[in-house]
Amino acid sequence: MTISNDDGGIACLWMRGGTSKGAYFLASDLPGDRAALDRLLLAVMGSPDPRQIDGIGGADPLTSKVAVLSPSSRPDADVDYLFLQVFVDQALVSDAQGCGNILAGVGPAAIERGLVAARGDETEVRIHMRNTGEVAVATVQTPGGRVSYRGETRIDGVPGSHAAVPLMFTNTAGSMCGALLPTGRAVDRVQGVDVTLIDNGMPCAILRASDFGLTGRETREALEADEALKARIEAIRLEVGPMMNLGDVREKSVPKMTLVSPPGAGGTISTRSFIPHRCHATIGVFAAVSVATACTLEGSPAADLAQLPEDGRFLVEHPTGAAEVLIRLDGHGAVVGAGTMRTARKLFDGLVFPAA
Repeated sequence: MTISNDDGGIACLWMRGGTSKGAYFLASDLPGDRAALDRLLLAVMGSPDPRQIDGIGGADPLTSKVAVLSPSSRPDADVDYLFLQVFVDQALVSDAQGCGNILAGVGPAAIERGLVAARGDETEVRIHMRNTGEVAVATVQTPGGRVSYRGETRIDGVPGSHAAVPLMFTNTAGSMCGALLPTGRAVDRVQGVDVTLIDNGMPCAILRASDFGLTGRETREALEADEALKARIEAIRLEVGPMMNLGDVREKSVPKMTLVSPPGAGGTISTRSFIPHRCHATIGVFAAVSVATACTLEGSPAADLAQLPEDGRFLVEHPTGAAEVLIRLDGHGAVVGAGTMRTARKLFDGLVFPAA
């Protein structure tokens, strides 16, 4: 359904997905040409500008995101989902990664927009993630045939409680790098520090916080203010990009650089994640899955620090709480499936007016 008017308004569903916020559009309402699409989304968000004052972006990478939805292009899915990261202070729109938090809103949005019909009190929505080519299954609460956002599920980083949106993933190993461990090793030595280069839905470079003289308990603000630390992390990121089959990552938002330390709040492991140049207030869904997977790799920085759970529920601690990751292992200890619990909420539905 296209909603527009003479002033150039475009139908937009603004939603919180997990610990992020973003604009959800139908592909049919947007330009088909990628350059024109990028220009439009930069105008919608108000980029480039540190405050995004002339757009709907929230002056943070976590609130400058876009989901583009369309009818499924494959028989094993119900809807196609393209994630686009709109940079805040650069004229850049990237599809180099997926986003598991914004993914949490795709199922509800697809039902709201009529791409998927509600079926009973719960509706499973199979989502083709175009960024990676994989399919995720979201379970959406649909009592009476309508999406409900009310519920008792709480996730760290989001106040209050909301309807649960469980997400399950399969075949995410090597989603962007071609293999779970693109170098074939659980540990590589890069610029004098141990690092695990891993991709189980999100390319991540996982390093010990202690190797940078950190405890891993530092605040997001303290880490962002440490220019020497950020420069060293970026130098490592640029070196490992080609090692992960990602090429030159200077203008890319992957890999995510994740510092790990022993858990401090009863979880599995503690993290401070750079996305890639700013410290994440929480941790992305797919990054949490990659970190949890790294905890199972003997001899890796994460495994050396982790307190492994007995029930498969990995709690990946972050600056504002913990992300729950469900890991399924086969008889040989290899990860064969992963999932997470998220929530989502519709914030507004209407027209957005990009600057001319």
